[in-house]
Amino acid sequence: MLRVRQYVPADREFVLSLAPRLAIGIPPWRDPQKMIATVQGWITESIKQHGNKTMVIVAEDEHGERLGFATVSHDTHFTGEGQAYIGELVISEETEGRGVGKALAQACEQWAREQGYRILSLATGAANERALGFYRHMGYLDEDVKLVKLL
Repeated sequence: MLRVRQYVPADREFVLSLAPRLAIGIPPWRDPQKMIATVQGWITESIKQHGNKTMVIVAEDEHGERLGFATVSHDTHFTGEGQAYIGELVISEETEGRGVGKALAQACEQWAREQGYRILSLATGAANERALGFYRHMGYLDEDVKLVKLL
């Protein structure tokens, strides 16, 4: 049985341990260690804001083993419209295909609805095909494309 619950301080080490999985699909011109360090900083900030501007949730099995986590927060689109934003959503590699990501995404969607938002957004690496497929399957639509040129 899968359970999604709010973050507690005892989850910190587990949550931070998943930071490298959030660097999957980064382009080869980006430094993976810098990316992981940056992601750890984002996670740490989300933890600090938990219960205030951000909701951090953890998925666990019937034995209390942690399987993944997500963060969702208040955000504003550049048009000024308020929306919710999934900053991180990641599961342990061993739990892929067991519905953990779906449960976390649905919990984020529920939180966003409860806050009165009509839009929930997120970003993922363009090369992270597994995540892109997952989000599209969950009904997420492509909105922006970011391009870079190496000089």
